[in-house]
Amino acid sequence: MGTNTLGTGHGEKLSRKRDLAVAALLSEPTVAAAADKAGVSERTLRGWLRQSAFQAAYQAARRQVLEGAIGRLQQAAGEAVETLRRNLSAGRPADQVRAAGLILQHALGTAELLDMAERLEALERLLGSGQS
Repeated sequence: MGTNTLGTGHGEKLSRKRDLAVAALLSEPTVAAAADKAGVSERTLRGWLRQSAFQAAYQAARRQVLEGAIGRLQQAAGEAVETLRRNLSAGRPADQVRAAGLILQHALGTAELLDMAERLEALERLLGSGQS
């Protein structure tokens, strides 16, 4: 029968609704819009957001999206460096240099944030293991 504690039928449908709600929260600007997109009431979605399991799923999905964006920024950083190098002695490439500088600034900043998040998670695990 597996490890699904919700069983089959309605529980699986609810699980799909929650998955849809997490995805909608990532793509919609408001909780109300996310609830509408997921096909649940705003009250239901707000209730789910108060549940630790749903919060954990939502946070994991947000982290995954953020890590993907950070990866793309870091990939673009190489191109930014090349743009800077190409324009060191150019006439007036101000727009390209500004864009390259911003990409580098964001790539470095997000790398620092990711490092701090990993450190925080390690500390939380350490503190959690000490409370057992």
